Order: sequence, then structure tokens, then C-alpha cells
Amino acid sequence: MTLKTGIVKGDIFLKHIPGDGCPDTPQRLKSIYSMLADSDMQDIFVDVLPKKAEKEDILLFHSHEYFEKIAETNGKNLIALTGDTHAGEDTFDAALYATGGLLNAISLVAAKKIDNAFALIRPPGHHAEKSRAMGYCLFNHVALGAIFAQKILKLGRILIIDWDIHHGNGTQHAFERDPNVLFFSIHQSGLFPGTGIFTETGLGAGEGYTINLPIPKGYGDAEYTSIFECLLAPVAERFAPELILVSAGFDTHKDDPMGGMRMTASGFAGMTASIKRIADKVCGGKMVYSLEGGYNSDALSGAVKAVLKEMVGITCCDISAMAAKANKKKVDYVVRRCIEVHKYAGHFF
Repeated sequence: MTLKTGIVKGDIFLKHIPGDGCPDTPQRLKSIYSMLADSDMQDIFVDVLPKKAEKEDILLFHSHEYFEKIAETNGKNLIALTGDTHAGEDTFDAALYATGGLLNAISLVAAKKIDNAFALIRPPGHHAEKSRAMGYCLFNHVALGAIFAQKILKLGRILIIDWDIHHGNGTQHAFERDPNVLFFSIHQSGLFPGTGIFTETGLGAGEGYTINLPIPKGYGDAEYTSIFECLLAPVAERFAPELILVSAGFDTHKDDPMGGMRMTASGFAGMTASIKRIADKVCGGKMVYSLEGGYNSDALSGAVKAVLKEMVGITCCDISAMAAKANKKKVDYVVRRCIEVHKYAGHFF
């Protein structure tokens, strides 16, 4: 059965020009948008309007002073916000439409007007802190989406899955004291920004609701899918979220220059199949993806295609067969270490 899968896209996201040397180039989205015109992708998806977020939307997480700092870049030549994050003349608007597009997708999924959605947007968001840009990110779209779902849509528990090769520090910090948001991150250890070790498990009432899996390089499709099935699935089913948000970075692809993982398009389809099965069990299939990293344009477009086909139901990955091929030692290391750290909290293990 095919589903109504929404896609957020727009030319505004191509106008964010972060300057020479930044890997987050417009070509990333151009390759994806071109892929959507392929014969096997036409007339399948629902276009979701990338509405412009209002100031009050951004202030759900970010500080007033920070919002004004980013707003001041509007229409100006390239400005360095931090050493790795720059804003051009159209960056502020692109970031607002990126957040607004994701919020619109979440609203439509929550209202059951569409089944699921993927926001194909930039700049990315998961590194952005409350009052600081970093890692090419200005506004933390997924964090804002979760708070929007809680405060505006009145949803209760939210699950955020971050599979980018880099740890989503900003998202973790947004919810580390909130027991109603479960943050699950799998990322390569030792990379930027240096956060996300196993023992970062949340604070106060949120203790145990942050799950970090920093893994060595060399993990591939089977290992990721097996970890999702062994750890994420039982935890998510016990947590029983009303909505699942995914920070979908594709820099774990074997051809991506950012790290040392061995993922292929099939593995991203496998992770999506696993998440989709969880969503179907606990929240009526409600899941919304937001694009984060992925810096090899060809690999990115191919992986996004595989994910979208899984989301809409054109393909149905055999998760068990994929997971069965995993290196048992690699998977056992992650599962054992995670359970060892979290068992005292008593929530999931």
C-alpha cells in the first residue's frame, strides 16, 4: 500500500550561499531536486509548502538576542557567525523557510492530512544551540519542530532519531532535562563537535531519555539496521511516542568525504523501514524527516531516493535479512555499552 508522503522543497533553499570552502553547497539540494524528476519518482509525492517561520516560532527554542543577530545578516554580504558557519544575503530567509517548512510538514502529519514527510531543506539544523550557530547550522529545525509539536499541537511524547555522522549537540541540549522527548543519536565517535559520548544520558528529570551511540568508523548497512532493531525498536516501543522526528544526515555513506562509515542507499532504506515499523506500532505512522548532512551529491540523491521510496511504500526492505549480515562483535559492543550505561536509570533496560 502506498502512502501520502509529503516533500518540502523550494528554490529559497538554493539561495543560501555560505561561501567558498563550505561543504553545504546548493548542489546538495539541486541533485536531490533533479532526482525527484526521475520517471520513477514523478506524481507520487505530495508537495508541502515551505511556509516562512515567524519570529515567535524561532523563539520556541532560540534566544531573542540570537534571533536578532541572525536577522541582521539579511541582505548583507557574507558574514561569519562562527569559524565554520556563515550567512549570505539570503541565508536568514532560507533558514526561516526551512524551519517553517518542517513545522508545516509536522502539522499536516499530526492532522493526518498526509502520512509522513521529508523536509528537503538547508541550511541544516542539528548543531545549532539556543544562542549559537555552529556546524553550518543556524536554526535548529528539529528541536523547534519537537517544541512546536509539544506546545502548539499539544502532543505529548516525541522521539527524535539522529543518524547523521556527527552528534546533534544542539538537539540534545534542547531536551536533556525533558522526559517527554527521547533523543536517540548514532554517530561516529571522535568527530565534530566532540559531544555525544555514551554517558551523556540526560539531566534531572530527563536522566535516561538521551541515548548516545558513538561508534567507531567502519559500520555499514547491516550493523546500523541491526542496532536499530536491537536497541531503538524496543526502546521506542516502550517510550511510545506520539510523533517521530528524524535528523536525517547522509554523511555516513561510504562515498561521503566527512567520515569513515560504509553505508549505502540500501542501508538508509533499511533504517527507514525499521523506523516506519516502529511508527506504525506506536503512533499511527507519524514520522517526519529533516535533511541534515550529506556532502557527496550523487550519493546523497541516491540515498534520499531510497528513503523516499521506503517512506511512500514503493519498496519494503527486508530488515531481518539485512540485519542478519551484521558483524556481531560490532553490534554487541554498542548494545552492551548502551545497556551498561542506561540500566541504572530503569526506563528501558
